[in-house]
Amino acid sequence: AARSREIRDGLFQHRIYILTTSASNPLEGPWEIAGRMETGRDTFCLDATTFQHRGRDYFVWAQKDAAIPGNSNLYIAPMSSPTRLAGEAVMLSRPEHDWEVQGFLVNEGPAVLVRNGKVLLTYSASATDHRYCMGLLHADESADLLRPESWSKSARPVLRTSETLYGPGHNSFTVSADGRQDLMVFHARDYADITGDPLWNPDRHTFVRAVGWDERGMPLFTR
Repeated sequence: AARSREIRDGLFQHRIYILTTSASNPLEGPWEIAGRMETGRDTFCLDATTFQHRGRDYFVWAQKDAAIPGNSNLYIAPMSSPTRLAGEAVMLSRPEHDWEVQGFLVNEGPAVLVRNGKVLLTYSASATDHRYCMGLLHADESADLLRPESWSKSARPVLRTSETLYGPGHNSFTVSADGRQDLMVFHARDYADITGDPLWNPDRHTFVRAVGWDERGMPLFTR
């Protein structure tokens, strides 16, 4: 019975919750559950991230819309506090390209980097086997980020399976110790063939790669 509830509607029933601590050092805690982040619909959702731009806090995540075929789309909303949204969810992307619908119709794992006058949003698409890959949305830094038309979507993956890297995806961004180099942290496998459901395969290793830039100020993830 528990298993049937877990996969109701054909999806794991993930929801997004908030942990909070008053400790000056977050590594020391203690941490408490502050409740669930209410996104405006009670469906499968996960992979939340936050970012601040021009004095405003934003929440970006992946969620299922029962009216849209597929597993998850990408949404953005402003925040009024660390535990509450200040407006309705706006859909930025849904699986539509061929490389986003392999195995499953998935857009998930958003991560944000603001550079070169642009707000860059990477995300992951398709099943978590060798077909898993990364796409990119970008908007001008002066644009209204809550308007879908402010964003442009890559027609092709910006990172996908290669001869030595299989199913790269679900990244985050950081910088080098000297603060001069943008780094992308992501997971992938070092082999292609998986036995059984790739969701249960434990061999997604953590990789770090330097982010390059082209002449237009757009990121390069394949160097």
